[in-house]
Amino acid sequence: MANVAVVGSQWGDEGKGKIVDWLSERADVVVRFQGGHNAGHTLVIDGRTYKLSLLPSGIVRPGKMSLIGNGVVIDPWALLKEIETLGGQGVSVSPENLRIAENATLILPLHGELDRLREEMRGDAKIGTTGRGIGPAYEDKIARRAVRVADLSDEASLDLKLEELLLHHNALRRGMGAAEVDGTELKTQLLAVAEPLLPYADNVWMRLENARRAGRRILFEGAQGAMLDIDHGTYPFVTSSNTVAAAASVGSGTGPGAIGFILGITKAYTTRVGSGPFPTEQDNEIGRILGERGHEFGTVTGRRRRCGWFDAVMVRQAVLVSGIDGIALTKLDVLDGIGPLQVCTGYRYRGEVLDHLPASISGQAGVEPIYETMEGWDESTRGARSWAQLPATAIKYVRRIEELIGAPVTLLSTSPERADTIMMGDPFAD
Repeated sequence: MANVAVVGSQWGDEGKGKIVDWLSERADVVVRFQGGHNAGHTLVIDGRTYKLSLLPSGIVRPGKMSLIGNGVVIDPWALLKEIETLGGQGVSVSPENLRIAENATLILPLHGELDRLREEMRGDAKIGTTGRGIGPAYEDKIARRAVRVADLSDEASLDLKLEELLLHHNALRRGMGAAEVDGTELKTQLLAVAEPLLPYADNVWMRLENARRAGRRILFEGAQGAMLDIDHGTYPFVTSSNTVAAAASVGSGTGPGAIGFILGITKAYTTRVGSGPFPTEQDNEIGRILGERGHEFGTVTGRRRRCGWFDAVMVRQAVLVSGIDGIALTKLDVLDGIGPLQVCTGYRYRGEVLDHLPASISGQAGVEPIYETMEGWDESTRGARSWAQLPATAIKYVRRIEELIGAPVTLLSTSPERADTIMMGDPFAD
């Protein structure tokens, strides 16, 4: 059986929660492999809504093993709070169904403080981070001074890690006019959180290898989207991790050959949160309608998303960079009754027509979309569960998107309800 990796193909918020939940019912193991609690999934199951930030989507389903891989940066207090919140909704989370990579990096309070200080100092040039310490935690990981989950079980090792960490952070804070971090207080906080957290610690890469050998279906769950990738996105307006499909392997400790199918989640229009270029943005009535109909507010932050027409150039680029085998097209119903639809098929920049998004800041900010106009539809697509229930013009829109991005639509979502899904292929099939 093929194991499946799910990644976003735009700027995140593509509706991965519903699709991952739909797939997780058929998986045995669900592993989150990058990002932190800045990314959120909203699941709607039998009319009940679950909002997840760090926990894999499989956690709400009995009998599934959920894993948090080494590529994730973990705020232990946020994680324990999320576990508590789910418990209040009747979802049992314990070491029996959740394991955390012992080599995963921890987000500490000082990371969030630094994140917010930097954004404040940037003023109008702010990147648009969530202020939750994701970037600073990844910085410390790369600089080899991070505190990891395993360090909580060894007080002597923790002392050495904190000494080196604070040498760096307190120097930064002095330069920014902020008070230094009290190392004793921080250590006390970490030792207090160690007791409830360490029972979940495990060798995740080995668990995945054993699951693979046993023929169990593994679902690799990504956060954010390809255009927020630290290397391939709209840098510097990106997240601090690799969000493309290759990160599923690195961020979980699994060889790339173990991933058989890559599913790119793709919204039928385009949105992004925060600052940065957005070639097809509609800062007008169309953008307002898309935002209201699509309930475009961030799961974690509540921030209003910027909205625009479908950008086939950007998604085609994501398909190529991630090696996407098929897409799950979501929120088609939001386009019901809008009228003529625009699809971006290329960019114009300094008199030249481009078939990709440039890497430079000036290029990304300066491209102008080249649009193809398509006929809309007045009939409702909401809740459709077969091609026969879709208007002919809606089918034509989907087929044209397939042509433009160079990937087939494997799944088509027509509402937040998991059953309202049209399946054209089985990602788990060999």
